[in-house]
Amino acid sequence: MKLICTQDNFKKAIYNTERIVSKQNTLPILNNILFEAKKGFLVLSATNLEMGAQVKVGVKVEKEGKITIPAKIISSFSNNLPQGDNVLIESVEQGIKIKSGSFKAIIKGVSADDFPLIPKKSSEYLLNINSIDLKNILSKEMVSVAQNEARQELTGINLILSQKEIFFASTDSFRLSESRISINKENINKEVFEAYINKKDSIIIPFGTLNEVMRIISNNEECDVKITIESGQIFFEIEETKIVSRLINGKYPEYKHIMPKDYKTRVVLEKSVFQNAVKMANIFASGKSGEISIKIDSGAKKIFIGASSAETGENSTELKFDVSGPSQEVILNSKYLLDGINSISTSKVAFLMNSESTPIALKEINEQTGEVLHDFTYIVMPIKN
Repeated sequence: MKLICTQDNFKKAIYNTERIVSKQNTLPILNNILFEAKKGFLVLSATNLEMGAQVKVGVKVEKEGKITIPAKIISSFSNNLPQGDNVLIESVEQGIKIKSGSFKAIIKGVSADDFPLIPKKSSEYLLNINSIDLKNILSKEMVSVAQNEARQELTGINLILSQKEIFFASTDSFRLSESRISINKENINKEVFEAYINKKDSIIIPFGTLNEVMRIISNNEECDVKITIESGQIFFEIEETKIVSRLINGKYPEYKHIMPKDYKTRVVLEKSVFQNAVKMANIFASGKSGEISIKIDSGAKKIFIGASSAETGENSTELKFDVSGPSQEVILNSKYLLDGINSISTSKVAFLMNSESTPIALKEINEQTGEVLHDFTYIVMPIKN
């Protein structure tokens, strides 16, 4: 193997594969990245057997070949290269010789013969979602994913497919996030999509997989993300980077019934002001649940946010905002509420509730019309006191 690659492309390819590399020592080859030079391209591959990544980079290939190189070493080497120079890579006995400008190294590798095959999709893409739209959705959904693996199905994000819209949902049983995309001819492969949803309309994608997808699209220019779903697996194509992952087996909880269709009380608040008031109350909140109280005075058009504890003292913030519906009072976990406020992407947020014992909701507000938007909903269960 012998090739010349631009430094930017080389660094980007390492960045998009290194995090997938396994941290286990039972199969040492999984700690490596597969380098394969062929037909004018360098293909880098990594896998942890649950998820795999492949990145294709245009290079000048002088001699074809393949070898696996420890991810930790090649990543550290590439990260410390100064900008500008090309990267020259040549295979030597049991490794590679790599040179960029005045920097050079010989890195020991392992034969590529035992590197696991990364699955390839056998069908056309199902969905085509703009990377910025997908990034916005994932950033909102990830906060509600369960970290405890006692219920494995809650450690992923539920994707629900229908003829008119696609839902992304996540919950850890204490709060729930749901995002909606309306379907148009640009974001589905119509024939493949309809055939698939006639057989299956709900899957669970592991958090780790979507975290890697988000990391890659955050490091790329705006592009389309093509998604293919096959039996037990999901494939993402992000320009020259491909991610494949197993799906989580199991049935996601039927969550729609806990989302109220109507709300008796609505408060429209400035996001930044609401955010600061909740942060302030959190300083004085007691217990692991960080209990804070929200009191809505409909007559005075005011909302009171406060907390108290024997150790720290007490705090109360009085805010005057648009209130409609009856007065209400509820006790909430301050962290969960703050996560929801942070997920709102508009400058105003709608705080919606029915009673002290039923879920409260946060929704976004149209900046021009003041209308409550329904493409994103964040639900928090109250603390029964």
